[in-house]
Amino acid sequence: MDVKNLGEVPPFTTKDGSEIRELLAHRNSAIRHQSLAEARLPVGGATQEHYHPLAEEIYYLIHGSGRIRIEGETRDVRAGDAIAIPPGQKHKLWNTGAETLRLLCCCAPAYEHGDTIITES
Repeated sequence: MDVKNLGEVPPFTTKDGSEIRELLAHRNSAIRHQSLAEARLPVGGATQEHYHPLAEEIYYLIHGSGRIRIEGETRDVRAGDAIAIPPGQKHKLWNTGAETLRLLCCCAPAYEHGDTIITES
């Protein structure tokens, strides 16, 4: 049985610059075809615009507020929002709120640095 606690999972920085804690993936569990992580963006922070050729993502915001751009469409988002990001779509997330933006990221297949293509410097 694989049970991971957020407080016991070490953080790392993804290729797009966000800090994540990978809760379940092939690296640390029996899960083979997806991953679940918690990501955090500090106040005023943002990811670099990027896309994933293979992985589809779901972002589920659990704390704070921000703005997301997917393929040129921009929208304000807040805790409770679920965001679908199909493979190949460029996206960028900003924390526009007064608190750390926290979200769950589900990726299928699992997140890999090699499947992240940065589209801005």
